[in-house]
Amino acid sequence: MKILVIGDTHGKLDKVRDIFPKLRNIDLIAHTGDHFSDGEALGREFNIPVIAVKGNCDGGSSGDFEIIDTEYGNILLTHGHMEHVSYQLTSLMYKAMENNCKGAFFGHTHCALIDECNGIHFVNPGSLTRPRDGSDGSYAIVRTSEDSFEASVVYYSTIMGTGRKKTEAGYLRNLLNYSDRF
Repeated sequence: MKILVIGDTHGKLDKVRDIFPKLRNIDLIAHTGDHFSDGEALGREFNIPVIAVKGNCDGGSSGDFEIIDTEYGNILLTHGHMEHVSYQLTSLMYKAMENNCKGAFFGHTHCALIDECNGIHFVNPGSLTRPRDGSDGSYAIVRTSEDSFEASVVYYSTIMGTGRKKTEAGYLRNLLNYSDRF
């Protein structure tokens, strides 16, 4: 199975529309939230199955999640804000284990991540529309088979050839963006 994992689109789907024609043989779109309606819209537009969850910007405070059944095993799909993924992945790991999942797709941080811990594969696609890692946006492609789980993060500039320079983060920028003192 080949899964396009996206999230944190926040009502802006132009970059998803840019990349989708360049992708081949996508079986499923997994949308990690923050604009649940974006996932529904993509399903209608591309005529492909979509599984989406609500995020904190959808008014979802209950930790909405879905289970994706793949030939590799179950994958937990959640936004991640209720599992505190901005600080650690422990709660997300336990939630995946409790639901008999071998993987977890999540968003919320707007930063791409692929990791594995205790046999659980973690994939955060980042955000195509509001990245927080200095890139011009990202998504993930996950391929599963009975005995493998392969994930990769793809940056918008890589597939579209835009070559935008990564923004440098400095002390003053971090103060202004991440401090509650201003």
